[in-house]
Amino acid sequence: MSNPSLTPTWGPDAPSKLVDEWRELLSRHAAVSCALEKALQKDHEIGLSEFETLDRLVDADCQKYRMTELAQDMHLSQSALSRAVARLERDGLVERSMCDLDRRAIFVRLTEKGRAVYDRALPTHRSVLTEAWDSPTACP
Repeated sequence: MSNPSLTPTWGPDAPSKLVDEWRELLSRHAAVSCALEKALQKDHEIGLSEFETLDRLVDADCQKYRMTELAQDMHLSQSALSRAVARLERDGLVERSMCDLDRRAIFVRLTEKGRAVYDRALPTHRSVLTEAWDSPTACP
């Protein structure tokens, strides 16, 4: 006789409701991300990863944010965050600096120009997020 507490809820015998919920989450994420990416690029010439980076920097309300912590908070790989920060730095929206105590640590901080771009893009982000979340549709 099998022990019900040891019966997996995943794998080929996973409940179809769980699989359906997972697929709905993936579809919603894809639709919302696509809608945000398109609107932010079109209206503000900034990508979703870049906006999310600025958003986290503003929310942190600190002078500088350690890159490793920012990557963890954003659920991005270190390389994906580095690419986003490089684009932001190229456009003068953030600045990077080395830690005086640990030369391996890199900090990123928002510039005044970055704050201005963020302030202009924020209403677009929140509006599209609300609209796409309430009625997600496939993004071409």
